[in-house]
Amino acid sequence: MSAEPRINDRIRVPEVRLVGPNGEQVGIVPIAKALELARESDLDLVEVAPTARPPVAKLMDYGKFKYESAMKAREARKNQAHTVIKEIKLRPKIDPHDYETKKGHVVRFLKAGDKVKVTIMFRGREQSRPELGYRLLQRLADDVEELGFVESRPKQDGRNMIMVLGPHKKKTARGQEAETTA
Repeated sequence: MSAEPRINDRIRVPEVRLVGPNGEQVGIVPIAKALELARESDLDLVEVAPTARPPVAKLMDYGKFKYESAMKAREARKNQAHTVIKEIKLRPKIDPHDYETKKGHVVRFLKAGDKVKVTIMFRGREQSRPELGYRLLQRLADDVEELGFVESRPKQDGRNMIMVLGPHKKKTARGQEAETTA
């Protein structure tokens, strides 16, 4: 079945519950009379509730209806927040300078409004010391806590330990202006 509603001659039922162009109830009428009313008022007969008994049909300008619903869908998509998850991989025995570099990447991602999945990869004997990875993740979370929060606590997943950081909600422009003047 298509997602498009059936219109005019495509409606194949003996009678419909008819709704007028301004939303008023006309009542249950035979399909021929409903089509005649649609032609007289220069509108389309559109089946709005095909599963009802009898199906509900409305008199409307179908082209205008389709255009307006496309505009609403477009507006809804525009207002959606697109969440992107960036991933940073670390090792438990990371050099301090390398840690700072990776922390800088996490800071950049959080400032851009992206989520960050921090993965610590354990190899060989490192697997017997998961507390090293846990401490490293805690240190990273503490270092970036003004930019983001821990969305999912560190958890062991086979040879890896994973934690997800999410950005704090963005402040409005007026809220930032008030902070700078205070």
